[in-house]
Amino acid sequence: MIPRVDAAALLDPQHPDHATACELVLIGAADIGFLTVHNTPIAASEVTGVIETYRRFFHLPSAQKSAFDMSATGSNRGWGAPGSEQVDPNANPDYKQVFDCGFEIDPSDPVAKLDLPSYAPNIWPDTPSDFAEVLRSYYARATAFALDLLCAIASAAGEDGAFFRDKFDRPMALLRGNFYPKRPAWATEKDFGIATHTDYGCLTLLATDGLPGLEVRKRGGGWIPLSAPPGEFIINFGEMLDMWTAGRIKATPHRVIGTDAERISVPLFFNPSHDVNVAPKGEVPVRAVDHLQRRFDETYIHLQSATAS
Repeated sequence: MIPRVDAAALLDPQHPDHATACELVLIGAADIGFLTVHNTPIAASEVTGVIETYRRFFHLPSAQKSAFDMSATGSNRGWGAPGSEQVDPNANPDYKQVFDCGFEIDPSDPVAKLDLPSYAPNIWPDTPSDFAEVLRSYYARATAFALDLLCAIASAAGEDGAFFRDKFDRPMALLRGNFYPKRPAWATEKDFGIATHTDYGCLTLLATDGLPGLEVRKRGGGWIPLSAPPGEFIINFGEMLDMWTAGRIKATPHRVIGTDAERISVPLFFNPSHDVNVAPKGEVPVRAVDHLQRRFDETYIHLQSATAS
């Protein structure tokens, strides 16, 4: 069973249920690789507003959305059309649509001169008219919560939670809207909303519209369906944190096959600053940006083409 954790109890060491929350987190982080959190500082109404903002964009005609197509930017900002990602090389490209935005670096920051795709400028559509405003506000709140959550989860899992606190001053945090349409009639056993994969970074803070679709792979085989209503969050961990903690926090494969209903999910992929060494202590250094960009290059169809040429 995937643990359901009271976030307020986890984040407050003086809370009477703090020890219980930490015990549940240890199971979720060190064994299963997934957990859910409730009683968070982000209201259900805000999450619902974000989901509906994405929905209005995704329901625009493709010709209108194509003006923001990330395949024209060479980065991972903007709209990704159906088939723009392939998370599993043994499956067909995923039939979902996405919209990505990320950290907005100050142009005067010396890091801006490095021209890293992970800090590429965001691309904001003008319809819906409040799209950028809604997502910027949520991004700020979600990244602040994700950092607090990561440090608390790391502490509960036996790591030094305080160690991570200053590693996210320029987070390569990617906020995404996933739009899963009804599973197409033409779909085969190689077609997925998103095929089996592990996330690439550290911690994923996933908001959903509450509909089923996500499945988590069991350690012994088989799948666990997992959903959470708006205002509760699904938490899982990526390859980077698995590596960084020498496997003490687990990255677990998951997938979305798709159903007869459209579904929207909003993951925040919370990742450290570009130059942070995410290798375990004593091993050959690995810069966070190098791991992340390699995985992006393997996944986005337009980046696969660029790196192959």
